[in-house]
Amino acid sequence: MFVLPQSPPLSGPLVAFDFDGTLTVADSFTAFLRWRAGTAGWLTGLAALAPATARYLIDKDRGRIKAAAVAQFLQGVDALQLSEEAERFADQAWDRFMRPDALACWEDWGTKGAHRVIVTASPALTVAPFAQRLGAEALLGTELALDPDGRITGAFVGENCRGEEKVERLIRAYGPDAVLEAAYGDTSGDAEMLARAAHPGFRRFRQRP
Repeated sequence: MFVLPQSPPLSGPLVAFDFDGTLTVADSFTAFLRWRAGTAGWLTGLAALAPATARYLIDKDRGRIKAAAVAQFLQGVDALQLSEEAERFADQAWDRFMRPDALACWEDWGTKGAHRVIVTASPALTVAPFAQRLGAEALLGTELALDPDGRITGAFVGENCRGEEKVERLIRAYGPDAVLEAAYGDTSGDAEMLARAAHPGFRRFRQRP
């Protein structure tokens, strides 16, 4: 199972990218769950999630609805198996998923020697194959809890990596004095991270494959 480092030493200007909707055209975790479950499994799972979905419409707690989806679709799955499936999904989805203008910006920062970190609310385990292919210096994402046998429990380790939690992850990884040269995102869940950047980019990327 490939795991990107979370806090390697800074090798250049620190630049943070949200993943879903910023580097990609759609939510990668939802697409992965649907791909993995198949049509019948996906529809069955959605029906079972109806109570959690109804609660989300009231409390708007994205972390809770995501944890419910993890429990429904992934609970008991071996993490190594899931990692291998995530790699296959990334290989199949790449050409229809990644925004060309976002990739150009990513590569431009790379030529400038930037330390590019993906900061995402999606599980780090499922985003890791994309981050590896991008050549990311680090990946900060929601961490899935495992039982002693290395299987998905349906819970998270820590908080859903969204909103202020994205900033907290960056601080824990690089220290409170680290300067965020640039940051890119596309939703309110990226606002706090963008506010810390010298050069924020909100919904900067529009191109589709």
